[in-house]
Amino acid sequence: MSCYKVEICGVNTAKLPLLSNEEKEHLFSRILKGDMDAREEYIKGNLRLVLSVIQRFAGSQENIDDLFQIGCIGLIKAIDNFDITQNVKFSTYAVPMILGEVRRYLRDNNSIRVSRSLRDTAYKALYAREQLTRRHSKEPSLMEISQEIGISGEDITYALDAIQTPVSLYEPVYTDGGDPLYVMDQISDKKNLEENWVEDLSLVEAMKRLPDRERRIIDMRFFEGKTQTEVAKEIHISQAQVSRLEKSALKSMRSYLTS
Repeated sequence: MSCYKVEICGVNTAKLPLLSNEEKEHLFSRILKGDMDAREEYIKGNLRLVLSVIQRFAGSQENIDDLFQIGCIGLIKAIDNFDITQNVKFSTYAVPMILGEVRRYLRDNNSIRVSRSLRDTAYKALYAREQLTRRHSKEPSLMEISQEIGISGEDITYALDAIQTPVSLYEPVYTDGGDPLYVMDQISDKKNLEENWVEDLSLVEAMKRLPDRERRIIDMRFFEGKTQTEVAKEIHISQAQVSRLEKSALKSMRSYLTS
């Protein structure tokens, strides 16, 4: 799939408009009053978000026009469901929606069925994880599972991904009585850590504002893919402390991104 195509679905991507923050706010206030022309203009003004998302699927065999159309559906859903009272940037809200829509399309339209060997690998990994957890009283790393069953970490990851049930990006995964932490808050993609992708969401600047230890925790958790237990062991604090520092860092970053 080539992502350098100038015209996608009849849209000249080289001439897509770029809205200022003031224009976005003005258009959205009109959208809330039922102005369909403003809605159309807002959609066109955010098509660059769709393009940035489908760049992440450059290695797939899907037609770029199809992915662009699916991404546009995600964008429209984001516009229709965006709540301006939550004080969150539209791009921060929309990108996971677009991404989820494209991934759901790819999953639902994948003609390849999960093979018996993939299922066997996944079940072996799950069983090994359970046994190692009981044996050592802690969740094992991917490497430990790999060594236990004699299968590469890459094959284990692929097998587990193949059998898992889709999960909503807005499913809460942690709460302590305050603001819940959702699946979308924990999304990371080590294969697509492009600087422009991170910079577009201001994550680099948000991380720079964190204290050194919190920044290191976020880096290890979401960019290196380590568990809280692994992080705790590496920086010599308890898992509970890692959890608290991680939550504090995420709140600080979210505050910066929405300010």
